[in-house]
Amino acid sequence: MKRVLIVVGLLLVVVAFAFARAPKSDYQWTGTVLEADGDHLIVQKGEEKWEFAYDKDTKVTGELKAGTKVTVKYLMKATSIEVKEAPAKAAPKKK
Repeated sequence: MKRVLIVVGLLLVVVAFAFARAPKSDYQWTGTVLEADGDHLIVQKGEEKWEFAYDKDTKVTGELKAGTKVTVKYLMKATSIEVKEAPAKAAPKKK
C-alpha cells in the first residue's frame, strides 16, 4: 500500500510540472536603443521604431543607453476591453 501511495504521489508531481509553465513571452524585438529613460525605451530596427514602457519590476541586464543593441521580450496584455453594441442586421430585401 505504501508503494502505491508513493507512485501516485510521484505521478502527481510529474503531472503538476507538465502543466505548470511560465507566462508566454513569445514576442521579442531586437534593435538599437534611440532613447531610454526611467520608464520607457525607444528601439529602432530598420525604419521601424517601437516604444516600450517598463518599470522597476522589469529585469534589465546591462546599462540602457542610446546606441546599444538590445533584445526586448514582451507580452501582449489587454489593459481594458470595451464592448460596443453589435451592429443591427439589415432587413431582408423584398422582391
